[in-house]
Amino acid sequence: MKKILIITYYWPPSGGAGVQRWLKFSKYLPEFGYEPVILTVDEKQASYAQIDKSLLKEVSPDLAVYKTKTFEPYNLYRKLSDKKEIPYGGFSNQKKITVFEKLSRFVRGNFFMPDPRKGWNKYALKKALELIRSEKIETVITSGPPQSTHLIGRKIKHLTGIRWIADFRDPWTDIYYYKDLFHSPLAAAYDKKLEKKVLTEADKIITVSAEVAKLLLNKIPGSGEKIVVIPNGYDESDFDNTSNVSNDFFTIAYIGTISMSYRIGGFIDAVSQLPENIREQMKIRFVGNVPDEILNLFQLKNLGSMVEVLGYVPHEMAVAQMVNASMLIMAIPDSPDNKGIVTGKFFEYLAAGRPILAIGPLGGDVDLLVQKCTAGKFVSYDETEKMKSYILEIFDLYQKGTVWHETSGTDRYTRRNLTRELTSQL
Repeated sequence: MKKILIITYYWPPSGGAGVQRWLKFSKYLPEFGYEPVILTVDEKQASYAQIDKSLLKEVSPDLAVYKTKTFEPYNLYRKLSDKKEIPYGGFSNQKKITVFEKLSRFVRGNFFMPDPRKGWNKYALKKALELIRSEKIETVITSGPPQSTHLIGRKIKHLTGIRWIADFRDPWTDIYYYKDLFHSPLAAAYDKKLEKKVLTEADKIITVSAEVAKLLLNKIPGSGEKIVVIPNGYDESDFDNTSNVSNDFFTIAYIGTISMSYRIGGFIDAVSQLPENIREQMKIRFVGNVPDEILNLFQLKNLGSMVEVLGYVPHEMAVAQMVNASMLIMAIPDSPDNKGIVTGKFFEYLAAGRPILAIGPLGGDVDLLVQKCTAGKFVSYDETEKMKSYILEIFDLYQKGTVWHETSGTDRYTRRNLTRELTSQL
């Protein structure tokens, strides 16, 4: 089998959405004639925002995984912050914006470019060069965020001439929280310069949605042939033997990251307008961290008793919450160029087969996917009446004990099929 080197910061026992993409690709690559070699960071020194040790059992004992040490400024941040947490999603897990948080964002945006994980680069580069020689590797893949990982690939390309593929799980300077990092004009210009160098010099660019591909292409016009969309997906095996979750109520579940930029105020208004006898039979369950500002919005509408917050849970438990929910809700951050945001959780929502109420920009990639897969209802942020109507429609089915219709056209998004697509680019 041909060996390929995959350089990814996020790897089990890291939790969160970022780890899933290459964990799953690596699982299925051998079926298509490729042997992945993983280069990642030593978890004892890494600054992971979330830990999920349950993912370790998905790493095959036959998979070669190499880890290096790192220098992590975020570990210092954790010691100094009140919550003792590593920030993620543009500090979206920080529940209160204090002076310390604002200062931290400024320092992050102006002194650690493209990101604070670049302290891993020199250690990863040294090990990558050793592996390329010893394993006779001909292709290197870098996965970002952190986008600093792509700078490792760029340096490898300069030193060896090896084929280099850059995988963008998220945009770089167009990511939805970029403005929250308070870049100075000089810092922003330097960051864009790094981004363009990566996009220009990589042999192939892979990304997760058509809209993100357009954003990247705008930075390197005329290079459309080198940008390929391979979306995130779901692993069918994650849904085998899913445990039952006890729900005595009609449960609307939100799984994953959320912040005020996700703008779920319209949804909260929709729930508040439901008849009281229906609200009494409902629960809104968040699986993941929820900022206090969002919880306060529910309180202002006297809906606090309906809300449950489970916090971050292992992936297998998150999947169980999806499968056992009466209805699933997701939201896309309200930010410029947000039509290409397709969260990894969305595809697992599809696999769960529960009706989805998706909130975001009309005409974006998620809107098109919801329609294509007949997966539920997509609405804009302020379409409260449509949200209310759809909740009532699904609640009516729930009361009657009627099974919601099956989704369609989801097979393309299995991790095995997506890995087949990936191999056509290697």
